[in-house]
Amino acid sequence: MDNPQKTLTVFTPTYNRSYCLPRCYEGMKAQTSRDFIWMIIDDGSTDGTGELVGGWQAQGLVEIVYIYQQNQGMHGAHNTAYEHIKTTLNTCIDSDDYMPPNAVEKIVDFWRRHGEDQYSGIAALDCDADGRVIGTQLPDNVKSSRYFDLYHKHRVRGDKKLIYRSELTRKYPYPVFEGEKYVGLACKYARIDIDYEMLIMNQPVCFVEYMPDGSSRNMMKQYINNPKGFAFIRREDMALPFGSFSHKFRQAVHYVSSSIFAKDAAFLTNSPKKLITLLATPFGVLLNIYIRLKARQERIPSPPGHSCM
Repeated sequence: MDNPQKTLTVFTPTYNRSYCLPRCYEGMKAQTSRDFIWMIIDDGSTDGTGELVGGWQAQGLVEIVYIYQQNQGMHGAHNTAYEHIKTTLNTCIDSDDYMPPNAVEKIVDFWRRHGEDQYSGIAALDCDADGRVIGTQLPDNVKSSRYFDLYHKHRVRGDKKLIYRSELTRKYPYPVFEGEKYVGLACKYARIDIDYEMLIMNQPVCFVEYMPDGSSRNMMKQYINNPKGFAFIRREDMALPFGSFSHKFRQAVHYVSSSIFAKDAAFLTNSPKKLITLLATPFGVLLNIYIRLKARQERIPSPPGHSCM
């Protein structure tokens, strides 16, 4: 049941990020609205994160919920957050990011004026530390859009801040594959897209800094070390009831490549688009070979139990 006392949960997955979490906390303290809960999902940190957060809780300046778990990766931390969130809306602010002082006020006010059950939530802007929009602006001439259409129809580029209705994000938990720590987060958003559009709020609500140890800076390593997770998101993308043939073909190419890394001999049988996957197989093999060569150049180790061809 949703919490009637607060409108928004801002959740922050973190793993050994005590060195940058204080900036995120300063952003929470500076909010002009207190209509939020800050939920910190500690994904197995060993750097004193718990003690740091405990000190902030003792200050009582921000309502903080702290949850510790054994390391599961980003998607596992998101699963835990969605299980515990009780507010109407939620959004993720990464441990190396922070919110401008009026972000919560903007989000809550916008939802109160425009939010309805027919919408999944709000799409807003991310900015860099100098206030420049990451990628492109959102379209000004539309009230709402599917998340998928923002990038494939309206040609939006760059990360955007997504604020979702919590009753929807509790659906479709991310799968957890043994020995892997990554599943792309967008597969949940695509599932929600099937039934709902997002409201467009062309305003910044988050300042983003891509840290050297961040997920987006290490995507090649993630791709190689989490083949089942990557194959899953490509398979999910192919199964969506929207998207062009070329889009699904690209997903199939990556699906084949990831299936080879995962040693999944049944990848064609398991594909929701068998003909497209069959056509994409030679290209997927070539992509897999290219990634292995690239990984050798960058000295990225193969996943445990998976040797190079």
